[in-house]
Amino acid sequence: MGGKKKSGNASAPKAPPAAAVSAEAKAAAKGHKDKGNTAFSAGKYEEAVNHFTLAILEDPSDHVFYSNRSACYANLGDYDKAAEDGVKCVQLNSKWAKGYSRLGLARFRQGNLKEAQKIYETGLTIEPDNASLREGLAEVMQAKADARKKVEAEVNKVKGGVDAMNLNVKKENIIGIDLGTTYSCVAVWRNGEAEVLMNSEGDRTTASWVSFTDEQRIVGDSAKRQAAMNPERTLFNIKRLIGRHYGDCHEDLKHMPFPVTAGPEGKPIISVDVPGKGKTDYFPEQISAMVLEKMKATAELALGEPVKKAVITVPAYFNDSQRRLTKDAGTIAGLDVVRIINEPTAAALAYGLDKRVGQEGGLTSQTTLVFDLGGGTFDVSLLKLESGMFEVLATAGDTHLGGEDFDSAIAEWVLSELKRKSGKTGEMYAGNHKALRKIRAASENAKRQLSFSSTATIQCTIGEDEISMEITRAKFEKLCEPVFQKCLASVKQVLEDAKVDVGGVDEIVLVGGSTRVPRVQAILQEFFQGKALCKAVHPDEAVAMGAAVQGAILSGVRDASTQALLLVDVIPLSLGVECEGKHFAKVVPRNTSIPCKKTSEFTTVEDWQTEIDIRVFEGERSHTDGNNLLGEFSITGVQKARQGEAKVEVTFEVNANGLLTVTARDKETNARADIEIAHDRGRLSNEEIERMCEEAERFRMEDEARTAAAEARAYAGRGGDDY
Repeated sequence: MGGKKKSGNASAPKAPPAAAVSAEAKAAAKGHKDKGNTAFSAGKYEEAVNHFTLAILEDPSDHVFYSNRSACYANLGDYDKAAEDGVKCVQLNSKWAKGYSRLGLARFRQGNLKEAQKIYETGLTIEPDNASLREGLAEVMQAKADARKKVEAEVNKVKGGVDAMNLNVKKENIIGIDLGTTYSCVAVWRNGEAEVLMNSEGDRTTASWVSFTDEQRIVGDSAKRQAAMNPERTLFNIKRLIGRHYGDCHEDLKHMPFPVTAGPEGKPIISVDVPGKGKTDYFPEQISAMVLEKMKATAELALGEPVKKAVITVPAYFNDSQRRLTKDAGTIAGLDVVRIINEPTAAALAYGLDKRVGQEGGLTSQTTLVFDLGGGTFDVSLLKLESGMFEVLATAGDTHLGGEDFDSAIAEWVLSELKRKSGKTGEMYAGNHKALRKIRAASENAKRQLSFSSTATIQCTIGEDEISMEITRAKFEKLCEPVFQKCLASVKQVLEDAKVDVGGVDEIVLVGGSTRVPRVQAILQEFFQGKALCKAVHPDEAVAMGAAVQGAILSGVRDASTQALLLVDVIPLSLGVECEGKHFAKVVPRNTSIPCKKTSEFTTVEDWQTEIDIRVFEGERSHTDGNNLLGEFSITGVQKARQGEAKVEVTFEVNANGLLTVTARDKETNARADIEIAHDRGRLSNEEIERMCEEAERFRMEDEARTAAAEARAYAGRGGDDY
């Protein structure tokens, strides 16, 4: 930890440029200010107002004069004038924290709690340890809480508490969404069980694809079907980009025909030619929001009512940024994301619920390994299931490993075979996105065939070329063996972390479409000494069903199936801070149960250091260069002492969504600073999310208008007959 000074940024209205002030006027203004300060200290606020007003007349460019007069007006109870001076102060100097303290107090006294909160929070971005700002914000939040309690008390008084206690009152539906790399699924708790909902095409899963055609935007399987004809405007595998730095995405970008560039702070940006708008840039979370919108619409169509809340699943090995941006995608889609849960944990909920039904006394204690291999991500989690409690013991995986890698291996083999057999090189197709898309689609079909057949034919037509070649299951397994072994390495890691041997695993549950690959099942059975694999849950639907179970619990559903369920998850990556020499000091080790709160003690590296920079990382490397930076902040007011004598407590708190807050406190001076890792690198601001929500709503209305127009044209083409 070092001692470098940082400054915050704040936004405020700009004042018009001030006229030059003479030295004589400045001297006179200072004299009035000094008299005003004396009067203020003596409690003579009206006299102080007069002096500060004279100071302003002499020098209207000094923000301090307005700040001081604002304080006087506040003490006199004239909060409107106090607010006017507070606004003028921050206009003149938007980097001065005390001005926000004055303005925040005035707005608070005016009763404008929302505005006061925003002002105090802005000031704290400039000076995080400012006691007045912190106390003011705490007072505002307490007032908001008190107001909320008062309203709730009045409501309960009117209702007599009947609705709160009556179990027959209809609960609000909280849907469960498995937002997959290749396919997504939505489920809800209905009639005492988790039910997967069919989309408008009659399918239980929906391709996580978005396409922009000349006429409209389409989402789902229809977008995927036309990909070969429209490759540069058809977006897929977006889950592999969300929350990542552009520089880390090069391997994935090789297989993406649409343009992706580096945006602000290295965020991937996808450029698409949108009908009526021309070239438009999208963040990955905006595209994910379009898929989530489709799932929301699917649920609303099936349930016949609006849906506002959702539980969304993410890979267990998603980092903090990926989780937060997935939550942002839900917000853009018009959903209140009440919980983010890990995919293998959700699958375990679906599995455990199934095991509980019909068994007296509920589940017996057992250790279950959930092996979740999807289209683009891989997770493996070890859980202990006992009497309705689902406790995650350890988790591991790879957010860039899945069925898409199998498709890539086959497609690359096809290109090499073309070169070997006919002299046509892969390079001739390198710039032909339509050709590559067709080869990849044919490779995916072959992979699926090889799950139930020993051979498959890869067939597609590219221009005048007819491609037709046979691939055996043995060849496929040889091509993909490195990927299979990576899966097994994660299984070994989980058992090692949980200190459980092979014989200690009672059940191996398969989840994810790629577990249908015979070789995947074979290596698991070999490793677990012939133990039978559990295929009781639907590999494509289990995660969404588990999310729906969690949604039912959060919505207050209480029945024989859900009332005793308890979920205890873990963090996938260690959390800590950077120390001298870029050493990574872990505060919360990976696989710690959440929610959790852990504290470690740190000190200074220089004599008489009064400020410490705190950089927060996640990862498993001993040096921070190999880990992921989540955020950084400073604590000032540290005890002035020799190197190593000051004691600063750093507390990490992880909530049930796996999201993090870090607090630092000097044990001697009680100086404090904290950061909710909410505006870390690459995350959207509230303003950006609001803008994207509005844009998503416009898209929805445009889509509905185009659909209505298409139906009208079809009706006219039928001659207007009614049938």
